[in-house]
Amino acid sequence: MADYIPGKDADFDTWFSFMYQYVSQKCAGQPPEWTHIPQAALMDVAEIHTAWKAAYGAAVGPHTPVETEAKNEAKKAAEGVARPFVNQYLRFPPVTNEDRTAMGIPNHKSTHSPVVVPETSPRLTIDTGTRRRIIVYYRDEASPHRGKPKGVHGIEVRWAILDHYPASGKELIYSSFDTNPPLTLVFDEEDRGKHIYLMGLWEIGREGEKGPPGAIEEAVIP
Repeated sequence: MADYIPGKDADFDTWFSFMYQYVSQKCAGQPPEWTHIPQAALMDVAEIHTAWKAAYGAAVGPHTPVETEAKNEAKKAAEGVARPFVNQYLRFPPVTNEDRTAMGIPNHKSTHSPVVVPETSPRLTIDTGTRRRIIVYYRDEASPHRGKPKGVHGIEVRWAILDHYPASGKELIYSSFDTNPPLTLVFDEEDRGKHIYLMGLWEIGREGEKGPPGAIEEAVIP
């Protein structure tokens, strides 16, 4: 499947601006239609969108090599924020197939191929070096290399902010999905210093079939 994020600057500008405006409207109602996106995550997109518009605007028409370089760097930064934002917040309900189509984000296609449930578990490595972010790297328990094993579509990371170590994975009530490590979780300022617990499960194909859960990992939100 071709990358859904446009390569040409003008097309990227149209896609990114529409996606940002669409999400902003969904989160701005009274009550908002979408409540699963933290304000901090939306603010990150807003900031990078503003930076992109400024750099892109300066590079349209007569411009200097410095402005071209600034535009290229801004685009790279914008893609670096947009892609994990889509994967974390726009791949699953309450976002619908119609919403994704409107935003130019491809929907998962169903497959009739036999589903083979993975027998191994993910191992999570948590990076807390960036403020208000938990960055999750993952590998298969049977491999020393980062990433997902062959034949696996992605990973579901279940997580929760708790004041105690969970008795089981059932207490991890939130879920984020990723197909291209690392997975980045963004939190509000008020969450800093709280304990977060995470657990990974491999997901086969696009059928939603899960493998056995990995160990529950603990971190402190920086």
